[in-house]
Amino acid sequence: MSDITISRGVRSNLLALQNIASSRETIQGRLASGKKVNSALDNPTNFFTAASLNSRSNDLGALLDGMSNGIKTLEAADNGLKSVTKTVESLQSAIRQARQDKSWKGDSYSFTAGAAGTVSISNGSVGSTAVNISVTSTDTIDDVVKNINNNSSLTGKVRASNDNGKLRIENLSTSDLTVTNSGSVGTGSTVGGNTVRADLITQFNDLRQQLDRTAEDASFNGINLLRGDKLSITFNETGSSSLTIQSKGAKAINATNLGIDAQATSVADSDSGLDAVLGKLSTALNSLRSQSSAFGANLSMVQNRQDFTKSMMNTLKGGADNLTLADQNEEGANLLALNTRAQLATSALSFASQGDQQVLQFLR
Repeated sequence: MSDITISRGVRSNLLALQNIASSRETIQGRLASGKKVNSALDNPTNFFTAASLNSRSNDLGALLDGMSNGIKTLEAADNGLKSVTKTVESLQSAIRQARQDKSWKGDSYSFTAGAAGTVSISNGSVGSTAVNISVTSTDTIDDVVKNINNNSSLTGKVRASNDNGKLRIENLSTSDLTVTNSGSVGTGSTVGGNTVRADLITQFNDLRQQLDRTAEDASFNGINLLRGDKLSITFNETGSSSLTIQSKGAKAINATNLGIDAQATSVADSDSGLDAVLGKLSTALNSLRSQSSAFGANLSMVQNRQDFTKSMMNTLKGGADNLTLADQNEEGANLLALNTRAQLATSALSFASQGDQQVLQFLR
């Protein structure tokens, strides 16, 4: 169409209409996409800067999943520690109840003054070797009681007393005691052990097993911090900021490592034996509370980094948007103005073409 010649006025108005159409097309594209920079051709600097910001935001977003899993793993470990702590407190309760119980069993035997004899005591906490207490013809019931209570082999294991003229012997243990008498003291018998204390030690051992089972179940996504597993969490896209979480000494939280051993029933034969167990349980509780505090600090740290990462992602996306997003109100106003200009340019083009029409009329 280059062989067609149009007047300068028409050409000028035609060019204006073409420019308006091009600008309107650009604005309509911005309104449709919501962006003023859709490609590097629109603004290379803003386009590539925004792409870099969005890329970093996406990288941080991928790390959030690891942080979320880390938080859940720590929460699972904390739940396990709370349950283990309650179990240890229950173990303490069982031992304290045993410590307080004094329901020792005993038996009373007739005593004949002026007659010699022997009191033989064995089994129970005394052992299979019998301890023999001689009774002379001059001994009174109180003398026999005194001789039994003063015997170092029987101290804390047997207690004798005067039961209205009878010799009463109490079994201060959890297993059966054998008493064999001859002469001045009536026939012997088997004195049963303290079943309350024995049952509480059985309960203690059952609870101890539950402690280990609870710790084994405190895992999340295959990681169990109470088993000594290692949890690694990365906080930035370069990997230069990270946190490794593990139990103290990388040791599992279980009865053995806490120093809580299974107990034989005989530990309840003496208060001192029970006190020793209570001391170990107190140490175990302190260890659990220390570990719980360490995990709590780690959890707080990961949660803080999670919140920081979310805020950083918003900042990066906001910066990218500022570089590329279009102002819808402004672009709408621009389109309205262009439409108005297009109407004016069309009218101007019509006026410009009237000159050519006048020449045509003159030729007619």
